[in-house]
Amino acid sequence: MYTIPFRIKTAIAGKLLLVLASLPAHAQLLAPSRTIYKCAVAGKIAYTDVPCLGAKRLDVVPARGVDKLSGTSRVGATVAREYQQEGMARALKPLLGMNEQQYATAVRRQALDAGAQRECRALEAAIVDNECIEQLGPARDSRETLAHDTLNLRQRYHELRC
Repeated sequence: MYTIPFRIKTAIAGKLLLVLASLPAHAQLLAPSRTIYKCAVAGKIAYTDVPCLGAKRLDVVPARGVDKLSGTSRVGATVAREYQQEGMARALKPLLGMNEQQYATAVRRQALDAGAQRECRALEAAIVDNECIEQLGPARDSRETLAHDTLNLRQRYHELRC
């Protein structure tokens, strides 16, 4: 089996980033958040896209329409763009090593400056670490502190539009 040399992969990836940067402005708009938070406020459950204290994170996939009822496939511009990006992600997976979700995140973050992109990656790792620690069930004293830390990280992540 033939493997592509690393220097060729990096050259192609660099050219790909130039192509992504030259996409029309409507293609670079940030996608709506697919992360929903389940919050318990005053004994009631609320679902929101804004992080809250003690929230459970839920990843959702929006419906893409009902094609099968009419027998014809009708998709809007947003769904067509998603299909195109998913196809591009599958085609570039051998070169970039990214799955569809990672590719979509990379495309969405192209609009951010380099510092914000670095901060997004650091925040993402910190949020995942905190969520893992929360699942292990920390001591009662540190549970509240951890919840506040996680909330602050999620709010910053939301502010940056990561």
